[in-house]
Amino acid sequence: MSEPKLSFVVPLFNEKESFSRLIERLNRVVADAPVSVEIVLVDDGSSDNTAELMQQVALLNENYNCVFLARNYGHPIALSAGLANAQGTEAVMIIDGDLQDPPELLTKFYEYYKQGYDVVYGIRKKRKENWLKKTAYHIFYRLLKSISYIDMPLDTGDFSLISRRIIDVLNKMPEESRYIRGMRSWVGFKQIGVEYEREQRFAGTSKYSFKMLFQLAYNGIFNFSEFPIKFITNLGLLSVLVSLLYLLQTIYKRIMDPTFPVGFTGLLFAIILFGGVQLISLGVIGEYVLRIFFQVKGRPLFVIKNKIVNKQLTDKE
Repeated sequence: MSEPKLSFVVPLFNEKESFSRLIERLNRVVADAPVSVEIVLVDDGSSDNTAELMQQVALLNENYNCVFLARNYGHPIALSAGLANAQGTEAVMIIDGDLQDPPELLTKFYEYYKQGYDVVYGIRKKRKENWLKKTAYHIFYRLLKSISYIDMPLDTGDFSLISRRIIDVLNKMPEESRYIRGMRSWVGFKQIGVEYEREQRFAGTSKYSFKMLFQLAYNGIFNFSEFPIKFITNLGLLSVLVSLLYLLQTIYKRIMDPTFPVGFTGLLFAIILFGGVQLISLGVIGEYVLRIFFQVKGRPLFVIKNKIVNKQLTDKE
């Protein structure tokens, strides 16, 4: 296969139920694409036969390349591995393997790219998920936008077409706790959103538990906002102010009524107030220390077990 102009990056984790449908739709997109396209499938340590299915496709079709990670690293790291191995000279399109993001939008996204946009991202105008998740996403995106120090578009995920020059920057960014959509916005250049209706999963169950979603939200908030550290400063000032007001109230009541009891109530209030403030402060500072701890180790983001490139299986240590 000649050098591709565009690359698809598709992270996969236990997606055997939707795999055949995914390949079917990607094949149609590749056939209709205006330029040469490669598809990079990334196995994120699947425990089913997803890796075997990927290998079968890639050894028969030169449009497909595969990256097999040594274990399950999580979606952001698997996506980063795909971006690092994508060869598209013009741009890379990111989709999820569950077919909630339609690969057929490649043509529309590419038209915007040809107009000079470096990032064309999908805006979810409608989500076909349970109300609890939809509510949580709605609140989170608006919270992050309000506290972030960069312009973070609402209701967007990783689904996007990104130019090669931005991909090269993303590949050089060493963050261990990765929030790709935030990193994409931080780089800058000309970006535009395209609305689409997000479908339900084609098959199987979501691999994002609420714990993983909270972790992703933490990465967005702590990596792209100064709010947490400023919050504990303001919380400390507020607690001092409340304590002073309470002290003045106690002194005033003592002056007005010499029999007014003092001591135990004020002491209990102070212990609870300052104890709570200190625990919250330690928790926020601990989150930053934990991120520094993992970052300064300097470990690689991922380990590749092996790859298939141009129908050739290559072992990687």
